[in-house]
Amino acid sequence: MFLSANNTGLNAAANAVNSGKTINAPAGIKTTTQAAQEALTAKSDTSSGMGQKDFLTLFTTQLKCQDPLDPVKNEAFVAQLAQFSQLEATTGMADTLKAYVDSMAGERMMSSTSMIGKTVAAPGAPAIISQGGRPAQGFVSLPTGAEGVKLEVFNDKGQLVTSQVMGAQSIGDMPFYWDGTSSTGNKVPDGAYTFKASVTSQGKTTTPVVNVLSTVTGVNQQADKTILLEVAGGKSVKLIDVQRIGS
Repeated sequence: MFLSANNTGLNAAANAVNSGKTINAPAGIKTTTQAAQEALTAKSDTSSGMGQKDFLTLFTTQLKCQDPLDPVKNEAFVAQLAQFSQLEATTGMADTLKAYVDSMAGERMMSSTSMIGKTVAAPGAPAIISQGGRPAQGFVSLPTGAEGVKLEVFNDKGQLVTSQVMGAQSIGDMPFYWDGTSSTGNKVPDGAYTFKASVTSQGKTTTPVVNVLSTVTGVNQQADKTILLEVAGGKSVKLIDVQRIGS
């Protein structure tokens, strides 16, 4: 019988699969994978990712080419649709979030311009000394206090101008000021001067960053949206690194 012959053929195919043999599809017959791949290739464009149209093409091709003797269950189709919908929603949310972050970066840039002319505590910034100008001021953070602190001042050529050794300091910020007098008692020339601190605490000597009160002269936004404050003396510091803001 026809039915008996088909059963025999199916049984033979099943035996071949169980035995590990490879069964080639008859000539002219495409597998689901081949049909789906050809459909996607025909509709491919310059984009590197799968879009909604590509997914629907793949989905309908899968419906057309499924094995009629073993069709894909409805639950599987629903799961595929749910996964793609979730992915599409996540992608849309990411695009929206990126647009929001970019807009916020522009607002931060504009709000930061209001700091131009103000004084900020800039880590590692130089102090600008000029005749008749204000003395240099700043502070050194001492989270564990100190048994002793040595503060050194260098000119723009890296030459030591003066230094001062201070006694024990309590936990917190140790303020300092320098009126522009060298170790010889003479006024130093106008220019930019940097500070170095050596702190002895709990038996260890460290060189923490010295925060100098500097005037903001400009604002700069990097490609990664980082806001930099340009302070007197040509130093640029990140806005998030500023610990104090004054008038």
